[in-house]
Amino acid sequence: MNKQSLAYVTLALAIAFAAAPLVTEPFTGYSASQLPYPQLDPIIQPIGPAFSIWIVIYLWLIVGAGFGALRAADGSSWHEMRKPLSISLAIGVCWLWVANASPILATVLILAMTITAILAMRRAGRSKRIWKRGPIGLYAGWLTAASAVSISIVVPGYGLMNPQIAGVICLVAALAVAWVVQSRHPTASTYTIAVCWAIGGTVINQWGSDNWLIVALAGLGWIALALRGLSGAGLINTTQ
Repeated sequence: MNKQSLAYVTLALAIAFAAAPLVTEPFTGYSASQLPYPQLDPIIQPIGPAFSIWIVIYLWLIVGAGFGALRAADGSSWHEMRKPLSISLAIGVCWLWVANASPILATVLILAMTITAILAMRRAGRSKRIWKRGPIGLYAGWLTAASAVSISIVVPGYGLMNPQIAGVICLVAALAVAWVVQSRHPTASTYTIAVCWAIGGTVINQWGSDNWLIVALAGLGWIALALRGLSGAGLINTTQ
């Protein structure tokens, strides 16, 4: 596919991705009927209002893809970024439908969405950050956390692991992935913002429970990622 065609395909996919919730049965988490061992209170799932970040993600992806299609359809760096981004968005268009049908397949697909979104962010570079890496970073950051949440629900949901152990492992894994991505892209501020938004939502969701291990891990992870993000943005100096 040539550069111009992919530019407009990416824009179309961004629009379709944002429109998917309007034409798909609402998804509010894997239902009790979908899992042999229902997970009614996932321990690393952010509080409900945290999911409002999707409004920003949807709109920013559309605006960014639109800018790219109109102003940089032939740009080489844009083209390289669009290749993995278009794959991620294409999967995302059908993800809600899949999630309502198969938690296992949905988990596999959200991992694929995350990997391709991070790859797209890596290829976006530093130019035109508000249109390129800005929206993709926010998208990839939230998916990093969402992937961990999905795994932490599905694994104990099929009786493969204790929910607490699965939650701790998945939370630590998400923080580790975010740390690695930060280390390679310290100026990707929106990635850090999205991960911290999700982790902060988890802290709030678990604050009133007795699960202080999750609260402590999530809280410490939030602080570490936030400080590193501020350092990457040049707002603080952590080397002194």
